[in-house]
This record gives sequence, C-alpha cells and structure tokens, in this order.
Amino acid sequence: MPGLEKLLRGILRYHQGTKQEMVHQLNSFKANPKAVAMYFSCMDCRLQPSLITDTRPGDMFVVRNPGNLIPHARHCNLQESVTGEPAALELTCVKLEIRDVIVCGHSDCKAMEGLHNFKGQCSHDEGSPLGNWLKKYGGDSLEKFSQLTAENNYRGPLKFEGAAKKFDFEAFIDPQKKLSECDKLSQVNCLQQLTNISSYPFMKEKIIMNKVHLHAFWFDIHTGDVFMFSRPRKQFLEINEDTYDSLVSETQTASPA
Repeated sequence: MPGLEKLLRGILRYHQGTKQEMVHQLNSFKANPKAVAMYFSCMDCRLQPSLITDTRPGDMFVVRNPGNLIPHARHCNLQESVTGEPAALELTCVKLEIRDVIVCGHSDCKAMEGLHNFKGQCSHDEGSPLGNWLKKYGGDSLEKFSQLTAENNYRGPLKFEGAAKKFDFEAFIDPQKKLSECDKLSQVNCLQQLTNISSYPFMKEKIIMNKVHLHAFWFDIHTGDVFMFSRPRKQFLEINEDTYDSLVSETQTASPA
C-alpha cells in the first residue's frame, strides 16, 4: 500500500514536528475564531488553497469538489434535496458572518475538460456520477462559454448577473489569447459561480446589504501564478506587487457580483 504508507509516514512526521504547535493554535481558536473567508476550490490534488494563500488552520473555511461548482438555487429544492455547497454558504455567511467568499479554479482542470467534452452533446452517460454532476451543475458555465464566438473574437465581453442589477458585471476572457479552450472555460466557470452563489435568497440579501463580497481566483498550475478577477477592468489580473493595491481597493468599494 504505497499510497497509504506515504500518508502514515507523514502522520508520524507530524507527531514528531508540528503537532504541538497546531494543537496550541486550534485551542486558541476555540475562544477567538479568526476565519476570514469561505473558499470554494476544485479538488485537484495539485491545487492546495492553504499554500497559494499562505494561510494556516483557522484562517478560512474550504469546500472542494470537482470543478469548484456551486449549484444554482434552482437546482436545490431546499425542502427535499440540497448539496453541501449552499449549506456551507449558510453556515459561514449567515451563522458565522463571514464576509468574503472566494471561488478558485485552475488551469489544466480535468473536471472542466470533462465539461467541455459535453459541448454539442444532447446526452451523457446517465450512470456516471461525475458526468451527472458536471452536466447538471456546470451546464450554465458551458452555455456561457458558448457565447465566446468569432463575432467577439472569442474573448467577449460576457455578461454575468449578480444579486441585483447593480451587481451585474462583464468579463473579457483571455484577452491576451494565451489560454486553451478548457482553461477559458475554467475562468468562465469561476465567474458563473458568483452568479450561482447570489441566486440564494439568504446570500442575495447579504450581498445587496454589502455584508458579503464575492471574488473569483484562478491558479495557473504550470507557472504557480494566482489571478483575481477585477470587476472594473473586466478581466483576471495576476496578483503581484503591481496589482495588489488596486485589487484591495476594488474589494473595499464594491462587491464583484
């Protein structure tokens, strides 16, 4: 069992190294919780949210699934059926009053590759849990992606609806023409999730009252660079020393969805 052995040896190193420090941190959080964000991420093993944000246990809540999808409210009958994503939103943003929600996608995403393969198909393998997940909850992203055409030079702008008319925004996808089709879909998908999040009444109210802000991140697996969507500039910008101040300023003046 080489895979399990690797994990067990890691736990031994944890006991010998960082365990006591972590226990001390976790005990301190009991009296003074410090979490600052709700972070939705793809479950790809190459993407580690705590590493790219340099955060520690207690800093943020994280939900991971194939394709960093948050089902639109129309897919969830709250009386009978619901997935974990809206429940996580209610727990963090309503119960715990977290103010920032982040959706982070990435390049070379196998889930987005699978979703892209549905393009132009009328059906899929009904026996595939992954196929059902992507088709049902990623369909809006795929439809939005299809709006990138020769007429708009395959860059947009695409229009996304927010919690209210004033929170609608536009996005140019890959204006430098560096990304593959699947990577473009990944960025479109990130932005579509902001619309999906705001479709829940309890989130719409928070967003309109400026008590919750929505953000889209995108991680380039190949370069290690992290991008954030800029609503005023209508595109993803690399987060670096040159863009940091303007991106922070944007988040302080308006919610990006």
